[in-house]
Amino acid sequence: MTSASYTAPTVIGQHALANRALAEKALAASRAWTETFVVGHNLCPFAGREVERDTIRYVAVSAHDWNETLGALLDECRRLDEDKSFATTLLVLSDGVNDFDDYLDLLGVAEALFEEQGYEGVYQLASFHPDYCFDGVEEDDPANYTNRSPWPMLHLLREDAIAEALAHYPDPEAIPERNAAAMTALGGDALASQLAELTKAGEPRT
Repeated sequence: MTSASYTAPTVIGQHALANRALAEKALAASRAWTETFVVGHNLCPFAGREVERDTIRYVAVSAHDWNETLGALLDECRRLDEDKSFATTLLVLSDGVNDFDDYLDLLGVAEALFEEQGYEGVYQLASFHPDYCFDGVEEDDPANYTNRSPWPMLHLLREDAIAEALAHYPDPEAIPERNAAAMTALGGDALASQLAELTKAGEPRT
């Protein structure tokens, strides 16, 4: 990375702090996933640039207490408002929404809160989960790996940064289709293996 200092990941909230080891493991896996899987498979047109610049903020919070989780999400919006040196925040949910349906319920509440607080159109809220499955797509379809991550997370992106990046990207409307095709070419077994290895990031070596 070319930035002057390493951006340390953050653990916040009573529940996440109570199980700090789990939260730090989730952060390590999420950083490894971003740097090797997302960038490695070119799933996002500007992820590589922001990894190189070290402008991605990683924050772990538990989803056991949704008030705490949503409060952390709004705090990260305010931080991005105030600190333009960060391009994006990955709010990693270290526990509480391991079930994908529970995660979708939380995501729905978060999206409604975004609109209520006036952040719709300012930040985009992207969704990732280990068991992510697109509506109408079979669970074992490799295309789901475009949104599968080692830990559940809510991804905050600046809308203006997205627009700027896509303006210099060829045929941006075809990105989802290209990503799905790339995942299909790799195959579900290989992708599951990659994700499993990334999930182990941060575990003690034996």
